Amino acid sequence: MPADAPTPVRRALLSVYDKTGIIEFARRLRALDIALLSTGGTAETLREAGLSVTDVADVTGVPEVLEGRVKTLHPAIHAGILARRSREEDMAALDEHGYSPIDLVVGNLYPFSEAVQAPDASPETIMEYVDIGGPTMLRAAAKNHFDVGVATAPAQYDAVAQELEENDGCLSAPTRRNLAEAAFAHTARYDQAIDAHLSGEAVEDEQDSGTLPNPYRVSVPQSASLRYGENPHQDGALYEESSPFYEKLHGSALSFNNLLDTSSALALIDEFRDAGPTCAILKHTNPCGVATADTLEEAWHQAFATDTQSPYGGIVVVNQALDRATAEAIDEIFTEIIIAPEFEPGVLDLLTERDRRRVVRHTRPARTADRPDVRSVLGGLLVQTRDPVLPPPGEQDDQWTVPTQRSPSDAESADLDFAWRVVKHVKSNAIVYARDRATLGIGAGQMSRIDASELAVFKAQKSELDLTGSVVASDAFFPFADGLEAAADEGARAAIQPGGSIRDDEVIEAADAQDVAMILTGRRHFRH
Repeated sequence: MPADAPTPVRRALLSVYDKTGIIEFARRLRALDIALLSTGGTAETLREAGLSVTDVADVTGVPEVLEGRVKTLHPAIHAGILARRSREEDMAALDEHGYSPIDLVVGNLYPFSEAVQAPDASPETIMEYVDIGGPTMLRAAAKNHFDVGVATAPAQYDAVAQELEENDGCLSAPTRRNLAEAAFAHTARYDQAIDAHLSGEAVEDEQDSGTLPNPYRVSVPQSASLRYGENPHQDGALYEESSPFYEKLHGSALSFNNLLDTSSALALIDEFRDAGPTCAILKHTNPCGVATADTLEEAWHQAFATDTQSPYGGIVVVNQALDRATAEAIDEIFTEIIIAPEFEPGVLDLLTERDRRRVVRHTRPARTADRPDVRSVLGGLLVQTRDPVLPPPGEQDDQWTVPTQRSPSDAESADLDFAWRVVKHVKSNAIVYARDRATLGIGAGQMSRIDASELAVFKAQKSELDLTGSVVASDAFFPFADGLEAAADEGARAAIQPGGSIRDDEVIEAADAQDVAMILTGRRHFRH
């Protein structure tokens, strides 16, 4: 029989941990007069549903041993799966040993990832969830997909059954090929989860949590095909774990650029999880206005005041349930995406009146992300540990030093903490001016720090915002005193920066000469 010909399914082996949909699927197979083989709990489930099932032990002549650890690992099973129907010698070998072909394998694996997450699970218990026979059967069927079908997820059952019903009990070659690909992906993710767990244990044993894996492996299922990537001539797709970081409540699908903007917005707003009502407006992954205020509506107006031009078509994110008054204020301009953890009653009715707008609920805080940060370079990947979310105000102060004669006042300290959280999420070189926990001017992505400073001042002047009494934040050190002096000339009374320049003493001297209080954080936040 040609490899691309439909193959008849006369005998199916069902062995699943997740029994969702298995009874209905088995009934449809039996209606096509397909014989069913099964193991342990699956066989019991099918019999209780009134289905006729042959135990694998009756085929192998060997009962399950080692408390079920060994049940399908036998030539009677694997020869039936791996026999090539087009080879006379393979079929003759089956006849010689009294084995019969198995044309469809239906299986899914022990929930290893869930076992790892169980509290107080011992290493021995976790290892019991390493499936041996299951992956072996699935890989055997996938390898021999020229003759055998393999289903690894309940979501596949209906399509497989429907094709069998419409094609006289046969599966087409393209279907077998697609099912095989899914099966190999399924077992690859399973092995990766085991590898990640054992690698993580090794890192903990070495007490070296900063160790990155070698080699770096990743296998993430595709969750959505995008219309295009950054530009219409580029293909794009979204790959993510089973728990997405967002839930779209309204509007068309998020594009590649929308997803990047949304990720940046969520990373920024998570810095303000412990703050009062906070609103941030972003454009092309950069914040163009951020504010914390007594009310969310006030925070929106102050964030918008930073730059009244850029927010059109931008992204708005808030750190608490979006109320009606704030939603009405935001609705006065067109925004591409509005993101909130929740929406108060009636707010969604208002926001969904605009068809072009996307409304998104963020479902997973950024600070819980434990996966490395992965970037692409020509011909490879760059992998790094994530720049963690800053601790609540007061806790990070323990790591900061004040080298200037004057220490920041309480109000200046609050503004410096605020500005430092914002500048961390501005493309480098980055400068942020702020006052009263609201941005006044943001300079992003410039080739020099002076350019970033001048852009931030220009933005403030364009919005008619006075920088007198402001604070200034720099994502990396001031390489020369002129940057600090320029900020002081514009009205900044306090500054925050990592320090570490060979000219730190000159910068500190310039700050003292201008009566500017300065904090050195000891940690930079480049963002490229």
